[in-house]
Amino acid sequence: MRLNLPLVIVLGVLVGAGSAYFIGTSRSVGPPPVVLATTGKAQIGGPFSLIDQTGKAVTEKDYAGKPMLVFFGFTNCPDICPSGLQVMTAALDMLAAKSDRLTPLFITVDAERDTPEKLAAYIKSFHPRITALSGSPEAIAAAIKTYRVYAKKVPDDKTPGAYSMDHSSFFYLMDASGQYAKHFPHTIDADKLASEIEAAL
Repeated sequence: MRLNLPLVIVLGVLVGAGSAYFIGTSRSVGPPPVVLATTGKAQIGGPFSLIDQTGKAVTEKDYAGKPMLVFFGFTNCPDICPSGLQVMTAALDMLAAKSDRLTPLFITVDAERDTPEKLAAYIKSFHPRITALSGSPEAIAAAIKTYRVYAKKVPDDKTPGAYSMDHSSFFYLMDASGQYAKHFPHTIDADKLASEIEAAL
């Protein structure tokens, strides 16, 4: 069967025009998807407004200019919190005078019981440079959210009114501008923690 040459030409033009139309239409919807390169940097840390163990109101701006090592816990914690604070204390001892260039913070997750006075008595068992922070339930909840910390009140079925706190237990190393740098489990060796802090300094 012979095709009429003019008809073939017309069909070819129509097909080409249709293809151009659909291509043009798909592009006019919006720019092509852009594959963004992610840095993998966690959105941890930020503003907080709390009270230190001396009763002084503080914010993250009071600690600007120095890296921070932040640890969340509570004074009634039976083992994880004192263990983590002991690791922090040992690491600060290893750093000696270099630890002056770091702000170590212990932030309670138990606003109901951990008053500044109670924190002041508790923190004396650990390194003198550790600052303990408390605040209103709302302020503590905000700090917990800012640092992406898990914390949950767990009632004690055996003792009415008594409770414990289930919480995550990491050290958060923040740089001098308050940005997240790294985090470590509370079980990290003190010498390893000290070396990580020293590298950040």
